[in-house]
Amino acid sequence: MNTRTRRAGLAAVAALGIAALSGCAGAAATGAAPAAGLAPLDDDQKVEITFESYNLSNAGIWSDTINTLLDEFMTEHPNITVVGQPSDSASGTAASVQKQVLAGDPPDVAQLTFNELDFAATTLGAQNLTALVGQDGLDEEFGGEYPYHERARTLADWDGQTYGLPYVFSTPILWIDEAKFEAAGLDPATVDLSSWDAVAAAAEQITASTGAPSMSVTCVVTGGSWCMQGLFRSNDAQVLSDDRTTIEFGSDQAIDTVQVFRDMYDDGILTNEDSTSQYEAFAQGKTAIHVNTSALQGAFMQGAQAGGWTLDARPLPAFGDQPVVPTNSGSFLAMFASDPAKQAAAWELMQWMTSPRAYELISTEIGYLPLRTSLTEEGGPLYDWVEQNPLVKPNLAQLDDLEPWVSYPGDSYAQVDQVLATAIEESIFYGADAQDAMTDAADRAQELIK
Repeated sequence: MNTRTRRAGLAAVAALGIAALSGCAGAAATGAAPAAGLAPLDDDQKVEITFESYNLSNAGIWSDTINTLLDEFMTEHPNITVVGQPSDSASGTAASVQKQVLAGDPPDVAQLTFNELDFAATTLGAQNLTALVGQDGLDEEFGGEYPYHERARTLADWDGQTYGLPYVFSTPILWIDEAKFEAAGLDPATVDLSSWDAVAAAAEQITASTGAPSMSVTCVVTGGSWCMQGLFRSNDAQVLSDDRTTIEFGSDQAIDTVQVFRDMYDDGILTNEDSTSQYEAFAQGKTAIHVNTSALQGAFMQGAQAGGWTLDARPLPAFGDQPVVPTNSGSFLAMFASDPAKQAAAWELMQWMTSPRAYELISTEIGYLPLRTSLTEEGGPLYDWVEQNPLVKPNLAQLDDLEPWVSYPGDSYAQVDQVLATAIEESIFYGADAQDAMTDAADRAQELIK
């Protein structure tokens, strides 16, 4: 099924909702929060909190892992009950929280995607953790025996303050089906896949042997904006200026990036499918090359085992000799609790869900990047697992060159993403001139961020 028939528009933020949220954001939006320090809970003080997570919306590996962690937390904290609820993420995780904020009953902790950081900090009412728990509390959280990677710990910072704990994310990976390479006369151990030109050449050879497009790239369809930003950055383009005032995906470099994939589609090697169809087809052994989040490693390993083919992972390819700049997908944990007891319980949960124990399960069972990367170093609890599962290594290596997923300013961030995604799809798959489509999209997006 193609991207046009299954494209889902992101929800617009209603004007009434924004007015109400702006009024209740208060301290979080201005940085004026309560004095640092949370009163500890008494051992016999019973508290119930709600944890909203989009991982709970995905039955199977993702939800099973998160529920295991919640059960372990409640065993360790018998006075705290955590009610896990899936996000209504069809309209975006922030939109799901927004509806509950407007109803006066937000979740106490919510998993939000990084493109929603600006909105969460300035409008939605996420708690300012720097003010709430203090810098010492944050340093303790991000440090310890297995500290956060330095590029990860600040990903949920806004205007010099921390509004969330970076939680789970991944980098874009080039996944390959080695059996299809071998069938086309390519040795997967030696084939060059370091550049997009090299990847296209391999895809052409495989397509010639199968008679069908052999490659899919989720970055270029709706929902793939996080990794499309990495493709732009790797080709010396940006989606937003450094001062956050100007949309830049109408630049010559951005247009050239889109044209690269238009050429692949015109050459018959790139599929026209929505994101879900792409990863399902790859897991079923229908395509040979697939670009997507490393968080799908577990699903792809199961597909390879069931289908009798070998899975391999490569870093994101380069545009010529330019350096690769991957961007991260994923999420942060934001606190919306306002009651002091619930805040204390929420902070305990947030620390647990980003603990070494949590990342042991999240990494080995789901495939997300362990943000406490020292867990994977020699002597760490994930060292042997990484050595036995080399598919993880490209993901870990790309963290050193990571740049954050950009969140657009203002309340129309979701519309900006949709305007861009539509222009990319129309340019690559439906015959629109890339220069006209991308410059028009940039102009329209500029109006949305004013």
